[in-house]
Amino acid sequence: MKKYLLLVLLLMYGISQSQIIRKYSNEFLNIGAGARGLAMGGAVVSNQDDVYSPMWNPAGLMGIERDWQGAAMHAEYFESIAKYDYLAYAKVLETGVFGVSVVRLGVDNILNTTQLIDTEGNIDYDKITKFSQSDYAAILSYAFNPGGNTKLDVGINAKIVYRNVGKFANGYGFGFDVGAIYKMDNGWKLGGMLRDATTTVNFWSVNQKELSTVVNGEEFNPAPKDKMELTMPKLNVGASKIFEINSSVYVLPEAGLNIDFAKTAALISSDIASITPYAGAELGYQKMIFVRLGVNRFQSITDIEDLRRKVSFQPSAGIGIRYRGLTLDYAITNSGIGGSNFYSNFFSLKLDMGQFRND
Repeated sequence: MKKYLLLVLLLMYGISQSQIIRKYSNEFLNIGAGARGLAMGGAVVSNQDDVYSPMWNPAGLMGIERDWQGAAMHAEYFESIAKYDYLAYAKVLETGVFGVSVVRLGVDNILNTTQLIDTEGNIDYDKITKFSQSDYAAILSYAFNPGGNTKLDVGINAKIVYRNVGKFANGYGFGFDVGAIYKMDNGWKLGGMLRDATTTVNFWSVNQKELSTVVNGEEFNPAPKDKMELTMPKLNVGASKIFEINSSVYVLPEAGLNIDFAKTAALISSDIASITPYAGAELGYQKMIFVRLGVNRFQSITDIEDLRRKVSFQPSAGIGIRYRGLTLDYAITNSGIGGSNFYSNFFSLKLDMGQFRND
């Protein structure tokens, strides 16, 4: 029953909305990747300097100094109903750093009970089938120093999106992200990423015959405008600096703002833009052991029980360990709903071949 209800919600959300511009289109690409960044609440816009950078700020790829890096991450949401995976590779070139990433967020084994009862009212459980609702993205990234300016790193993402709702509908999209990191003389780093800089366009194809079986038996024929959706730009900005406690211990905090160019449930919201703060920090010991905390996604919501407005936020935490060129990170975070007990665990692995060879 749980999966059947989820099926209905997914179909309603992914297909039946009538507006071309949708606030949460391709939202799976805003989750981020890498347990380090997720544990810090996304507070890595100016300090993520490895193969996970394309999901936070592609300019961070310039932090890879030698050879190549590879990464993999896996997470499961809501009692393993949804699965989130990330694979990436980045290579240092003479003129910059090139990266390729693959992202998937999917719900598998959803029960399709549309044929469970025949026209005569008979129940046939053999006619129950299963399908998946999945979002995929392939991201090509390139980072460089414009004009040879070593203080400024610039990065670009070119992304192709594929979304599938079983045999009911599928969509293709494409878009671009741009990012930059400026390194100041006093040690501060300023970072910014404009997601979907040119807007990301998704084109949907609907199987009208299959979908009509779940829309009261009526033929579902969406208007042409409903077959296309636009993902509007979003801006993430942050500032960070490393503070050395002693020769072995350091603290790296970052704070910043996430800006949506639409009205949302953010603490500061208008018809033009909505602004949400975030903050996080990493405590490192000999660059081998790491402890991280973060907070993000502040929202103003209405409590269902007493109908009063209150502030919701998403806390996060995690740890990491590195040995030579191999790093294993872990993060835990909840859904961001005030008082909820929905926690997700993230595990990520990074291989730095340049570090291995240097050691």
